[in-house]
Amino acid sequence: MADLNRTALHALHLRLGAKMVPFAGYDMPVQYPGGVLKEHLHTRSAAGLFDVGHMGQVLVTAISGKQADAALALERLVPVDLAGLAEGRQRYGFLTNDAGGIIDDLMIANRGDHFFIVVNASRKAEDLAALRAGLPDYCDVAEVPGRGLIALQGPEAEAALARLVPDAPEFAFMDVGIRLWQGVELWISRSGYTGEDGFEISVPDAFAEALAERLLEMPEVAPIGLGARDSLRLEAGLCLYGHDIDEETTPVEAGLAWAIQKIRRSGGARSGGFPGAERILRELAEGTPRKRRGLRPEGRAPMREGVEIYASDEGGAPIGRVTSGGFGPSIEAPMAMAYLPPDLPEGSTVYGDVRGKRLPARIVPMPFRPATFKR
Repeated sequence: MADLNRTALHALHLRLGAKMVPFAGYDMPVQYPGGVLKEHLHTRSAAGLFDVGHMGQVLVTAISGKQADAALALERLVPVDLAGLAEGRQRYGFLTNDAGGIIDDLMIANRGDHFFIVVNASRKAEDLAALRAGLPDYCDVAEVPGRGLIALQGPEAEAALARLVPDAPEFAFMDVGIRLWQGVELWISRSGYTGEDGFEISVPDAFAEALAERLLEMPEVAPIGLGARDSLRLEAGLCLYGHDIDEETTPVEAGLAWAIQKIRRSGGARSGGFPGAERILRELAEGTPRKRRGLRPEGRAPMREGVEIYASDEGGAPIGRVTSGGFGPSIEAPMAMAYLPPDLPEGSTVYGDVRGKRLPARIVPMPFRPATFKR
């Protein structure tokens, strides 16, 4: 473990009795003594505190100081509408490669004179390389040093944060803003990765532990590890990079076409112009031979990543493969995501090969549990 990176909350995790595991080059808490099930359900009923300090934080600024210059430059790499993104708002997006695959999915915030981008921990190096190679000389790309990142998620997250940031309830879903707490700048967004209402808070490393401890003093807030983070995001039908999406998967195949606004599609005022545009725009118009679909296995046995999916209970070649799967504590049933032919209707039955036995599963819409974002 000596060669693993540590977040600013590492010592706190140890004091709280966390089980630590390697994740994306960091020593991270997978669960605390209460266990994954309790952590998952606590987040759904109250408020969970997640250390996401392993994620990358990046600033993109136009040397001219004009936000429009940075927006149009970023649109050369990202197939979403950034020129139309209002100050104080953020948008989900992705960097694409020349084949239309996803280099990474990210959150992009307009902070007035620059963009603040949060990237996946495992893709920081690739993202920075793509941004620096693809943006013009008049844009500066800088990784933010010395800041941790905390996620506060759940129906009581707003009440908890409001004790420290009184106007937190005024943030709507996907709003961003900078607020002071004890003289320290908190970079706050109302967003998350659980399907619940909540916030993500960037805080200087030197103050991250104090902020986390102050939140954990509140009776509704409990620490949550990577195990519950995964089951929460899966119930919410959200992708995990390297599993459900990668450089071989296009946004359309991944079911993320909703994130590509009309203005960037064929016929839009700023159509295309991003890596892989020809393929992605064609797939938006004509469809794809495979698409990410939701599965509800019958019975209690989960179908985990790598399970091959068949059209019938015997014979034939696989028609797809599970990319994420597990048991959903909130829905009290197994759930999975798989790439399957898009013409298979919802409600139809397919079969997953689990330890040599084909078990039935229904194709269902996602999310598996409705989101509760504050719109």
